[in-house]
Amino acid sequence: MGKTMLAAAFMGDGQLELQERPIPAVKNSDDVLLRVTAASVCGSDIQILNVPPGHPATVGAILGHEYTGEVLAVGNSVRHVVPGDHVIISPDLRCGYCYFCQSGRTNMCENRTTLGIFLDGGFAGYNVAPARAVFKVDTRVPPAIAAMGEPLAVTLHGVGRVGIQPGDSVAILGAGPIGTLFILLAKMCGAGRIIVSEPADGRREYVANLGVDAVVNPKEQDLRDVVMGLTPRGADIVVDAVGALFGQAMQVTRRGGKILLFGVNARAETTFRQFAITDNEFDVLGSYIFDNTLFPRALKVLESGTLPLEKLITHRLPLEQIHDGIRLLRSGEALKVIVTP
Repeated sequence: MGKTMLAAAFMGDGQLELQERPIPAVKNSDDVLLRVTAASVCGSDIQILNVPPGHPATVGAILGHEYTGEVLAVGNSVRHVVPGDHVIISPDLRCGYCYFCQSGRTNMCENRTTLGIFLDGGFAGYNVAPARAVFKVDTRVPPAIAAMGEPLAVTLHGVGRVGIQPGDSVAILGAGPIGTLFILLAKMCGAGRIIVSEPADGRREYVANLGVDAVVNPKEQDLRDVVMGLTPRGADIVVDAVGALFGQAMQVTRRGGKILLFGVNARAETTFRQFAITDNEFDVLGSYIFDNTLFPRALKVLESGTLPLEKLITHRLPLEQIHDGIRLLRSGEALKVIVTP
């Protein structure tokens, strides 16, 4: 192991720079030094790199909050992993003592920070993470699949918020990585009808092979007409996986149905008639990352092989080509991009 590593750092104003950085070392008793074996590019990374940004991040931080690696060294208080273990990272670090942490709503932590957004993450050859963020994973789980532990956990949280039941009709607005995970989990829950809206040609073609009932191009088709043609009164559950489609979601939800606002875009604004929510008695739910119980559940799903997560991966690139991965995701040509340092 040399003294430096290649890393992709956020330098502000939409700039992601490939830099030579010093390889980090174990300094604290709870540190875990990792050799990163795979990292996944997230929609939040795209939002960080938009100008103006749709998600905050620390200038100078190495991005990449969806990642996995091999343990190389641990601090003297770490007991649950040892060098040689393969691990996945739960990047959201909660304080444990604020009102929300003590109330069990750890995803609402008032002092939360995130590896790969505010602290150095996985778009690098090596990373140091606190022990509480590191979960041992079976070595039979390929690194590209293990890197999807975090997006799987956040999607499981969203599914739990709306409680998809067998027979429910589900409309998913946006067929990016998260929207596609919602498709797979809705199928697992026994959804009766799954209707997907996605403007990107490549993504529509991709998810059409996942056994959904309809894939709509909202630029050319009327989504409401399609939904009403496949369901008696509208969808039981509508998921906005984009973060800017609340108005559209209300148009295709049945009276008394549920709307899950999931996608992240801090700059998105919409105008709607509040009376429509009251009159139709919609249940409108937000979904923000996940509580501490869901990362172990995501780990179980990864190790069981229950979900065909390999179907999400469209591109595998070396870290040197991460800018190509960003471009492919922005254009909608890619679904899930896996980066290998």
